Amino acid sequence: MGHETREPVVTAQEVEPPQGKPRARELDRLLGSMEKLQASDLHLKAGSVPVMRIGGFCRHLELPPMSAERVQAVCYEALADGQRRVFEESGDLDFAYLLPDGRRFRMNLYRERGCVALSARFVKSRIPTFDELYLPALALKRLASFDQGLILLAGVTGSGKSTTIASIIETINARARCHIVTVEDPIEYVYTDKKAIIHQREVGFDTRDFRSAIRALMRQDPDVIVAGEMRDAETFDFALTAAETGHLVFGTLHASTVTQSFGRILDLFPPERHKQIRSGLHFNLKGIVCQKLLPSIKPGVLRVPAVEVMISNPIIRKLIKEGEEAKVSDVIEGGKDEGMQTFNQALCTLIQTGFIEEKTGMEVSPTPEQLRMLLQGFRLDEGRRIVG
Repeated sequence: MGHETREPVVTAQEVEPPQGKPRARELDRLLGSMEKLQASDLHLKAGSVPVMRIGGFCRHLELPPMSAERVQAVCYEALADGQRRVFEESGDLDFAYLLPDGRRFRMNLYRERGCVALSARFVKSRIPTFDELYLPALALKRLASFDQGLILLAGVTGSGKSTTIASIIETINARARCHIVTVEDPIEYVYTDKKAIIHQREVGFDTRDFRSAIRALMRQDPDVIVAGEMRDAETFDFALTAAETGHLVFGTLHASTVTQSFGRILDLFPPERHKQIRSGLHFNLKGIVCQKLLPSIKPGVLRVPAVEVMISNPIIRKLIKEGEEAKVSDVIEGGKDEGMQTFNQALCTLIQTGFIEEKTGMEVSPTPEQLRMLLQGFRLDEGRRIVG
């Protein structure tokens, strides 16, 4: 995680209600300012000024610190009587909160050193397009066009995986008359039905837990499934089975590269099942998208994704089946015409188009020397020789 100065950077005027309108209660004013400030989260803590996460960093608002009594009073304004009783009995409460204009927030109320604290996540209703997110649009549109199979989005926490999936699902929503079911923890974007019908299930609100929701999915007549994080063997087995039976399945992984993604998948299973899992991936895996969010130097752009894209082709499927996943990156490097690109190719493009500093690219590159060669107009051929 990055660290920046603790000096306030958001002024009090920026969280005031518009002139001429009645003054909203304090929590509504803070939440209502988040979209304008491009903030994803709000944090309230006893003895601290309100904090918003903007551009990936926690930034302190230019407001007075809030006492424990004030934080509790502000938060309790948002609760129904029954919610307040649950919180006081358990010390933790998840709930949804709507502003009068319909903007939605996912709230978590909890106790911290004996005092009430709040974390609020802004649930966006407008889903950005591929172009607005600076994603490789042609490749992602191709992945969105599949009727069945497994597509994985990989990256560390906070790398934008959920936003990328939302953009893909919105693309499907606009073109296909199908049934989409998502299992989310938490819901980050709210879809509006277009050609598709979409059901969004939030863990803790709409279903007891993630596993219960996954087990129920096949009884809900889905065509497209967003199964969330592939966190255990049971979830991944479900995803493969659903893909095999004609569904298009999206899932996420905590992995930094395509090659590492294969290792993460196999680590979910005992060695005696690896051959079976490779066979399932050979037949059903359609693509892997790995991304990292990087600080941008282009005016008006806070962060930009570096995206590695693998789209399964006969060579990649053969390598997966034979257990030679380490060679997949070479195929990706030569697969530009199919919409594929390595991290280094993505970083090279971001540097050359003025989105990121060369220093940033070198720091995050898995192989900085190869990135340097790309920037100089060289690359490695299949025999690992330098060519112009």
